[in-house]
Amino acid sequence: QVQLVESGGGLVQAGGSLRLSCAASVRAVSMYGMGWFRQAPGKEREFVAAISWRGGRTTYADSVKGRFSISRDNVKNTGYLQMNSLKVEDTAVYYCGSRSGGDDTDRYSYDYWGQGTQVTVSS
Repeated sequence: QVQLVESGGGLVQAGGSLRLSCAASVRAVSMYGMGWFRQAPGKEREFVAAISWRGGRTTYADSVKGRFSISRDNVKNTGYLQMNSLKVEDTAVYYCGSRSGGDDTDRYSYDYWGQGTQVTVSS
């Protein structure tokens, strides 16, 4: 059973930065693609960023391009989302997911999810 655990969320002022982490319970996940999604109250879960299992390919939502950076450390079985220049509209619960195939921007491609971590950006 794969478990993903996110951490690093919190309250930050607009313009600030946060770094989210996603720790996987098993090494096999290092062979999977990883993605970050977010869900604001009353909205559907939306794609934020994804990275291939070797880290050679990254994909970003237009809304976060140039501000967010996704990375991973397969030795530590951990993925990261560096978020800079945060905006109020980035406020949401952030989830990491792991997938063995499919479209990396499609939430239904992901096999495993973490429990989420709250990010709140104040004005």
